[in-house]
Amino acid sequence: MLTEIFWTQQGSLPLLLLVQLLPLFGAALVLALRQRSTAALAAKCLALAELLLLVYVVGRIDPTSPALQLAERFAPLAWHVAVDGISLVFLLLAALLTLLMTLYGMSRSRISPGLLFSVLLLAEGGLVGMLLTLNLAWFAAFSALELWAVVFLLRHWAASRVETQALARFVQYQAFGWALFAAGCVVLGWGHAEAHAGRWSFDLFDLQQTLPVGKFQTAAFYLLFYGLAVRTPLFPLHGWLPNMAQHGLIAVAPALMVGVKVGIYGMLRFVLPLTPTAVAYWQPYVVGFAMAGIFFTAALAFQQSDLRRLLAFAVVSHTSLLVIGVFSLHESGIQGAVLLAANFGLAVTGMWFIVGFVFRRTGTTELHELSGLFERIPFLAIAFLGCGLAIVGMPGTPGFDAAHLVLEAAIDNFGALPTVAAALGNVAAAGFLLWAFQRAFLSQRQTGAVEVEHTQLMEYVVCGIALLALLVIGFFAEPWLHLTEAASQAIATRFVR
Repeated sequence: MLTEIFWTQQGSLPLLLLVQLLPLFGAALVLALRQRSTAALAAKCLALAELLLLVYVVGRIDPTSPALQLAERFAPLAWHVAVDGISLVFLLLAALLTLLMTLYGMSRSRISPGLLFSVLLLAEGGLVGMLLTLNLAWFAAFSALELWAVVFLLRHWAASRVETQALARFVQYQAFGWALFAAGCVVLGWGHAEAHAGRWSFDLFDLQQTLPVGKFQTAAFYLLFYGLAVRTPLFPLHGWLPNMAQHGLIAVAPALMVGVKVGIYGMLRFVLPLTPTAVAYWQPYVVGFAMAGIFFTAALAFQQSDLRRLLAFAVVSHTSLLVIGVFSLHESGIQGAVLLAANFGLAVTGMWFIVGFVFRRTGTTELHELSGLFERIPFLAIAFLGCGLAIVGMPGTPGFDAAHLVLEAAIDNFGALPTVAAALGNVAAAGFLLWAFQRAFLSQRQTGAVEVEHTQLMEYVVCGIALLALLVIGFFAEPWLHLTEAASQAIATRFVR
């Protein structure tokens, strides 16, 4: 049941407000400790506290209920938040990745560690806000906050012309995507105002009562979908990612913009329920582009000589599989897409961290300059392989169950041929990731290669946590499937023919 006041039911503490405010308070606190050695420790403790608080929230909801729960509303600010099993999976992922980023803690002299951690927590606040809110306008506002934080870090990180150019392209793409989404919000709010004597609203439940029809719904679908597709990123709107992955701050662009698939979440939370007729009509076209993207970006990945660019194209290729799951409009496909997003976020972020560790040692990520790394950093090599196998759906990882659910839904909705094509694209992905692993870690060490130092404690911790999370979720997937089942079924029910 939704409340009209700030507090949750039975006068309990507003848990979701605490979840939202903790990273913002943490950002202010760490900024106050900007030049002190305690800033890094405070950031790590606050990131861990946010993760533990979300674990507590998971225990407070009923996963068998499809309703959005723990709702909190403050009418004067149009503040309306709630969670279900799907949003909690994304929230837990965002909190875990933020914790890993604070442990990673890479910084140049151009930006102090305290400022770095403060802005990272501010970006987490933006992410959490997007994953909690049921208001389109607040979603757009929190998206702008997160993008500002990411751009701030990347701008202070940039120390060369090529890095500045990569940042400029990133800003152009993201600003365009945000503007599209904001325009979609205006179209939906305008439609609500037309039906309610000029009273504007961007609340999800209000907008569901007055869905736009005809061309207006198509326009809203286009604007919202493409706005989210830019940041997902979905082929062919992925042009910002390869350069940013190669020249940007590794701990920011991949983890904050790619590791947490906010674009996929936005499609599930807003696009599907608010534009159902347009979604059903354009479903074949979206799925067609996604399938094309699997093969096109896989082919581009094979042509890359830089490990970071190769991983960027792997991101786009596998994101296409998530979109196929979402637009299957099938319970299994949606559930599989959510679990696959968690698997993908952990695995690809872990791989990018490892690439960062390699870059620290060698000063390069060019594949022809890397060789024999397994001899010096065997744990990082094993972690890279484990994350790569998780991405391609190896048994024992979340990707195995998730990919099967997506492919099962694809067979039911699109037939055998498109499903086989998507599965072959996943096989191609396995090929280029294993090829990169062989080139960088298993090939014979080149004569005169830079001496590589052994794995450090922090690297064991970061990669160990990512691997452990993948294995735990993979071997014990049932609780996660139970958590998302009712919410996924509620979304799919709207499209049952």
